[in-house]
Amino acid sequence: MSSTIDELSEGPVDLASDAVVVSERRTPAGRLYHGETAIDFYGRRFWGLIGSGVLIAITVVSLVFSGLNLGIDFEGGVAWEVPSANVTVDQVKTVLSNNNIDTANAKVQTLTSDSGTRLRIQVSAQDQEIVSKVQRELADLAKVDVSQIASTSVSSSWGRSITEKAIKALVIFLIIVSMFITWRFEWRMALAAITAMVHDVLISVGVYSLFRFEVTPATVVAFLTILGFSLYDTIVVFDKVHENEVRYHGQRASYADVINVSMNQVLMRSLNTSLAAVLPVLSLLVLGSGVFGAVALREFALALLIGLLTGSYSSIFIASPLLAIFKEREPKYKNQRGVHATGADLERLVLGGSPSGHRRELARARQTGAVVGGGAASGVPLTADSVLTHPPRPRKKKRR
Repeated sequence: MSSTIDELSEGPVDLASDAVVVSERRTPAGRLYHGETAIDFYGRRFWGLIGSGVLIAITVVSLVFSGLNLGIDFEGGVAWEVPSANVTVDQVKTVLSNNNIDTANAKVQTLTSDSGTRLRIQVSAQDQEIVSKVQRELADLAKVDVSQIASTSVSSSWGRSITEKAIKALVIFLIIVSMFITWRFEWRMALAAITAMVHDVLISVGVYSLFRFEVTPATVVAFLTILGFSLYDTIVVFDKVHENEVRYHGQRASYADVINVSMNQVLMRSLNTSLAAVLPVLSLLVLGSGVFGAVALREFALALLIGLLTGSYSSIFIASPLLAIFKEREPKYKNQRGVHATGADLERLVLGGSPSGHRRELARARQTGAVVGGGAASGVPLTADSVLTHPPRPRKKKRR
């Protein structure tokens, strides 16, 4: 013991912890890979909430003034598909005008596939006589047989039925999920997870409204799919939070420290999960739809991509900050609201340090006048007086 004290009393030492010294030898990418980052997510909790608030406000404004670009399956109407080798968009609009069809609201899209290029014309509901006449004129214009002009009529009531069923499925899904999370964890986590999922849907709908992407049944299916992914990513984070909450039970750790430690430990897993999910969707969108011409995959892949990105974002910057806000209202954590470790102290906790040990070091630092947060990670040396629980005893003189 005396030899150890002699070594400490001879000058400043780097005593943050062996684990912190090891983590310092890693690059930032290495610390991220091993879950050894020390990002203060709690301290930046309002950044994500404010950013999401702005995006949701933009969504509301866009929905009020522009609405959604609903496809024929929801609005109802008539659609024709005609080979475009000998047909132009202006010629198609001329055919529509000659049959007293409003061309201002008509949608004309160019579809590319292995079989060639086709024009898809979508208008509001028309009489069957008008539908057949336009089909014949388009066939004459394209110089093909009438049977090669695809014609589809959809009633608006069918679109309303799809919308109602989708809303019912969404409500039932949210109720079941809330009950499960409440049973598995607690109601505060359920509330934070459901809020994050609603956030994902609102942001995704806002993107479709703002950029005028067409909403089709495939889009609705994709929206329901991304709810599952968003929930999965949030549950992964909450499971680690619950594990650390149990681990720090009885050590008077603030919930901010529990959130920060959990988020840093699970950050790489969350990024890997998101990346593994986004890459196949990108291949569907870029290769399947863009290169190989599988246009039918475009609406589904686009909605999935938007939902996956918002789901990954919400699990880190929405669900966890909301959970911290909810939990800090409990009597157990109320007195420690806003108290959390940062820098080297947070890194020590991420690497397995004890919150009680962190508090003892802070108390000793205040008593001795040492800089709080000193150590190897902060570049501020710790002295023997600030580390030991008592002043070093003088060395005994050896008898001659």
